[in-house]
Amino acid sequence: MARNEVRYLVFDTESAADAALVSKLREPAHTGDPTEAVARYRAELMEKYESDFIPYTFQIPLSVAIAKVGANYQLLDLVVLDEPEFRPHKITRDFWVGWEKYGQPTLVSFNGRSFDLPLLELAAFRYGVAVPRWFNTQLKTYDQPRNRYNTLAHIDLYDLLTNFGATRFTGGLNLAANLLGKPGKMDVQGDMVQDMFEAGKLAEINDYCRCDVLDTYFVFLRTRVLLGQLTLDEEQGLIAETKEWLIGQSEKIAAYRSYLEKWGDWVNPW
Repeated sequence: MARNEVRYLVFDTESAADAALVSKLREPAHTGDPTEAVARYRAELMEKYESDFIPYTFQIPLSVAIAKVGANYQLLDLVVLDEPEFRPHKITRDFWVGWEKYGQPTLVSFNGRSFDLPLLELAAFRYGVAVPRWFNTQLKTYDQPRNRYNTLAHIDLYDLLTNFGATRFTGGLNLAANLLGKPGKMDVQGDMVQDMFEAGKLAEINDYCRCDVLDTYFVFLRTRVLLGQLTLDEEQGLIAETKEWLIGQSEKIAAYRSYLEKWGDWVNPW
């Protein structure tokens, strides 16, 4: 695949708390298992906010799945970074170096501006990865890739569907995918990732991330219909092509078999 064929990188991340960091900063006198400090922090968050999700500043990336998409919105490939080792520092470097090597394609995410990109930016800071073209402060403010409204650099589908946060998108990616007949959340939910990580289930976490990227890709296609950049027939043709691609890949990637088992077609009311 020629690098210049890739116009969009549809991506998703999964992460978990850095137990040593949580223990050091929140319980400096604690000398036991750092995962105990994580458990106490999660319990505290649950009591306060009814969610035990630890802030991204305490987290490390465990998975980055990326769909490489052409200018015609065709799925070219879907990969998870640093498979099968899934090392956080290597995942981080591969993401940012890959973005530059492919000619800085438009990043596409669902709520990535609030979580996935800050996580990967902070990981680059932590691991000493230079990303000069992403952090390009020499450009005019509205041309800088990190500018919230620069959709040439990053299309956050959550921002699009909520008019940049004017409303709340209750149900998230799971709801958006289900509106299109796609599986959405299956056997794994986001709040299970920390426990899976502590159980050493990195491969399963990455499979979950692959499926989230597929959902994000299909939501991306429908937003192109919404914006008049694809016709409905063109979108449905791309979805059919993608399904055939998944069938071909499913012999070696179990996650795609699970996704296809729960596959649903959008019901056309017209």
